[in-house]
Amino acid sequence: METPATLNPADAEKISALKSAVSTLNQISENEKSGFINLVSRYLSGEAQHVDWSKIKTPTDEVVVPYESLTPLSQDPAETKKLLDKLVVLKLNGGLGTTMGCTGPKSVIEVRNGLTFLDLIVIQIETLNKKYGCNVPLLLMNSFNTHDDTLKIVEKYSNSKIEIHTFNQSQYPRLVVEDFSPLPSKGNDGKDAWYPPGHGDVFPALFNSGKLDALLSQGKEYVFVANSDNLGAIVDLNILNHLIHNNNEYCMEVTPKTLADVKGGTLISYEGRVQLLEIAQVPDEHVNEFKSIEKFKIFNTNNIWVNLKAIKRLVEADTLKMEIIPNPKEVDGVKVLQLETAVGAAIRFFERAIGVNVPRSRFLPVKATSDLLLVQSDLYTLSDDGYVVRNPARTNPSNPSIELGPEFKKVANFLGRFKSIPSIVGLDSLKVTGDVWFGASIVLKGKVAFTANSGEKLEIPDGSVIADKNVSSPQDI
Repeated sequence: METPATLNPADAEKISALKSAVSTLNQISENEKSGFINLVSRYLSGEAQHVDWSKIKTPTDEVVVPYESLTPLSQDPAETKKLLDKLVVLKLNGGLGTTMGCTGPKSVIEVRNGLTFLDLIVIQIETLNKKYGCNVPLLLMNSFNTHDDTLKIVEKYSNSKIEIHTFNQSQYPRLVVEDFSPLPSKGNDGKDAWYPPGHGDVFPALFNSGKLDALLSQGKEYVFVANSDNLGAIVDLNILNHLIHNNNEYCMEVTPKTLADVKGGTLISYEGRVQLLEIAQVPDEHVNEFKSIEKFKIFNTNNIWVNLKAIKRLVEADTLKMEIIPNPKEVDGVKVLQLETAVGAAIRFFERAIGVNVPRSRFLPVKATSDLLLVQSDLYTLSDDGYVVRNPARTNPSNPSIELGPEFKKVANFLGRFKSIPSIVGLDSLKVTGDVWFGASIVLKGKVAFTANSGEKLEIPDGSVIADKNVSSPQDI
């Protein structure tokens, strides 16, 4: 692989040394080695894309299409089957549940009624396949962290009416900051020495695994990519129909920003193309403007639809040069760097790429136990076909804001502190601080805060109804 000509002599030397060190790492494939060297070369050449703030334009409705104005869907089930037979669903399954105190893939955390994220995804696709007599396969992109566990878990679906395929995203060595050498060649060759390079890697990983060609040979045309922890990311026939009718190679689902989403990436029109703008690319003096919900009204849900032939064309031509996200870490006291890319940043390389401004219900991620509280409460119900549906009794379009203290961070501790999940249909906000325990059948309304004084345990009795109160002792109830 050619080293970019823009490297200065010192950096060219670094790359040369890195190449010889990486060539001895027999844990990874030749594709992974060259992909990694390519990424580091681009990083050193300072290829970071700087945005000229004055050239940013707000996208028109042709570029970010309102959901209501998508191409109308035929009501004929035979037409729907034709659409679905062109589709593949791909869930990003590389994340571990470590932030929530779980071992193994995050997708096996129980969400509702004893069902995990993965169970719900399988039920949803199986229902579609049965209803329309189609064959929508499920692909799981694992990382080396989740691969072995996922293979064991997938066995339980062997009798399901659904084809499940797994493939791994790339495994790259972490870079030692001090001398730009790969960490595994320093004698540390455990899992900590490696990293998966972000979900932007989905395109080369799909290609290198052979899955892309296999799908194309089966007549598949579009892949719907989403995070496995986003309960709102279900197959949407209206979007698929619109893309096929309009030959859009790429579609990013965006949704209106609220104050909780100010850091999320947004879509802009830039030099005639639609492009993702992330907070990391924004000059310091414009950060507040970026965070305002007046100018940048939408954010990226990371629900992405992409044409498979277009992926093949761009990967083969090596033109998918997404912005590099440097992620500094520390392993056993050694400062390391991992370079990553994001799937949303690829939008500018595809032809007729669009955004679709979707309802908020399509963005329901579970990143922490506070999100788990929302989806396990009476704010949502679970339908037979695996969909998590919002309770129509909730009149406020936005969800309550929930802040739980560190005692609730791990799923096991969180579940142990609630005899049952409180009713929160009428809740605006909840803040819990300290050693608080909840009884059964509690109802919370308005703005509620619970604070256990240091060294004390605060128990909320069964059946309590608490509205617009700050509770720090049983007498406050």
